[in-house]
Amino acid sequence: MNQRQPMSGAGRPLRVGLLLPTGEGLMAGETPHWPDLLAMARRAEELGYDSLWVPDHFLMRFPGRTRPPRGTWDCWTLLAALAATTERIEIGSLVSSTTFRNPALLAWIANTVDDVSGGRLILGVGAGDAPLEHEALGVPYDRRASRFEEAIQIITSLLRDGTSTFDGTFYQTRDAELRPRGPRPSGPPIMIGTGTRGPRMLRLAARYGDMWNAWLAFGRSQPDAIPPLREAVDAACRDVGRDPATLARSVAVQVDYLGREEYPEGLAPLTGSPEDLAEQFRAFAHEGINHIQVVLRPTTLETIERLAPVLELLDRG
Repeated sequence: MNQRQPMSGAGRPLRVGLLLPTGEGLMAGETPHWPDLLAMARRAEELGYDSLWVPDHFLMRFPGRTRPPRGTWDCWTLLAALAATTERIEIGSLVSSTTFRNPALLAWIANTVDDVSGGRLILGVGAGDAPLEHEALGVPYDRRASRFEEAIQIITSLLRDGTSTFDGTFYQTRDAELRPRGPRPSGPPIMIGTGTRGPRMLRLAARYGDMWNAWLAFGRSQPDAIPPLREAVDAACRDVGRDPATLARSVAVQVDYLGREEYPEGLAPLTGSPEDLAEQFRAFAHEGINHIQVVLRPTTLETIERLAPVLELLDRG
């Protein structure tokens, strides 16, 4: 089994990941199936992307819109398949809602996928952000931050220490032991997605996370969006007694290849030549971002290949 090896060149200022299109109609209007996703994943690995990311949704419904729901393939089934069919590239959930699965079960799943991958998993988790999806599945949506706070304690205890005894309002464990252990003594790194939510989720990310994440892809995917977010994350770290420099930072951004001249209000994706995009990626690194997840519009083999020159430019420093 191959252990994780660095994908990026020596000069690359930050890691660059690709969000795979796992839902209906997301592959330039077509619905991707496993052969499509495998081809994209392998091509991204060949081209030098640092990571592959899978969203965790089941049935997305859109308030106030007439379009039908959008179904997606299961996040953790796909991550297990990617773990077994790629060799060096990191894989991660962006992000897995702790409302969908018992947190102890999620720790077991992540531990197993990390072992299958040879230690390449990043466990991205969050509190969930789709009320109609939860309603459709019969999953509670209330008190999400409180549920997440209990869930993350169980997950981190099992993955990092191998044991958990917890008696909470929503979740309980008793003498749980994570056996056998995966390839890393402290388990996979844990990325906590908070977006632009309030101080409570930020403090939980600062207390329990190895990496923080914000989803900018449906808003302003620009480096100038980072400073206020960085200040809030730094403040949360100081609140819990943590050195802000020890918490890695990541953001999901949209790169638009559709060539539109105007965008809906609030949407500002990255556009331009490879040189333009490389400079914008460097600007994210200058703002303290260690890792970006790129949402290509559209996401096809062609657009995955079109980003390769950007990676080459970044590798030059």
